[in-house]
Amino acid sequence: MLLFWCVAGVLAAVAAGLILLRSAGASREAGALDPAPALYRRQLSEIDDLAERGLMGEAERSAAHAEAGRRLLAATDAPVQSWGADPGARRVALLAAAAAPALALALYLSLGSPGTADQPYAERLARWQGADLNTLTAPEIAAVLRQAVAKRPGEAEGFRLLGLAENAANNPIAAVRALRSAAALAPERPEVWLMLGQAEVAAAGGKVNAGAQAAFERRLALAPGDPTARFFLAGAKADAGRTGEAIADLTALASDLPDGEPRQQVRAQIARLEGKPTLGVDPQQLAMIEGMVSGLAARLAANPDDAEGWVRLVRAYAVMGDTGKRDAAYASARARYAKAPKVLEQLDEAARADVNR
Repeated sequence: MLLFWCVAGVLAAVAAGLILLRSAGASREAGALDPAPALYRRQLSEIDDLAERGLMGEAERSAAHAEAGRRLLAATDAPVQSWGADPGARRVALLAAAAAPALALALYLSLGSPGTADQPYAERLARWQGADLNTLTAPEIAAVLRQAVAKRPGEAEGFRLLGLAENAANNPIAAVRALRSAAALAPERPEVWLMLGQAEVAAAGGKVNAGAQAAFERRLALAPGDPTARFFLAGAKADAGRTGEAIADLTALASDLPDGEPRQQVRAQIARLEGKPTLGVDPQQLAMIEGMVSGLAARLAANPDDAEGWVRLVRAYAVMGDTGKRDAAYASARARYAKAPKVLEQLDEAARADVNR
């Protein structure tokens, strides 16, 4: 690594020197004739050539000829503007170009780890493949499983395990890709469709998108009455503005569940949709929701041109009862989409999800 930095520094200095030498050569030729008149004369000949080949009409030829002629006369009459460079400035530039890599090398030696051996990915992967899985991190397990499914692309279980690993490694898009492959290979396994639906929701930032809906519907077809699929499909109806249908589905789901935490969560969701205060919400679930909302707010801060995202953010703050953040997001979104009536209507509906508004 140290040898690399030395060679890189020398090459950078040589390149800077070559640039400065060429600049000095151009400076010495500053007294040469102005190339502009020759350029316009060539342009005149090219105009005539185009006209003779029938690619330009007589009127266009006359106009172009006159314009090029005017520019030629102006360039001929104008005084030659020579330029030069201060030799002292060139020396300063050369010194700075040579000092930059030297400074970078010094910083690397003081702050970096020049004695650390190279760690090629292939060698690390081989080491992970021979290690106990309990000693590996989630990204390392996912890397091992990627190699495994590449060798056995026809095994659904490998893709299912890869989806679990990618999800644990906080890579929901890769998890969706792996679980889609598992579902294609084993369409009769209901647990794969459930995992795929949940991964689709995570990849969409908490929204039950079309892919998630299809996965949960398939899960219900294979496992009728599944409460998780019913819960997410009701959320999809709520996101689509079909609040009454969502409440009806959740009410039926709550009646089918035994007393316990899942039933309380369903009732809490019904209360949110009805605009009522919610009590007894699971703290872990609330923390997860708040984390997802914070992530959405951060994405909008970096890329604010997302009308659907603003609507979701306003609705999330409203449902959580955070009126301050709701009003701030609502005002920002209305100002940004002041000329989009449909978006404004959606923002108004999302803000009204809070009964206190």
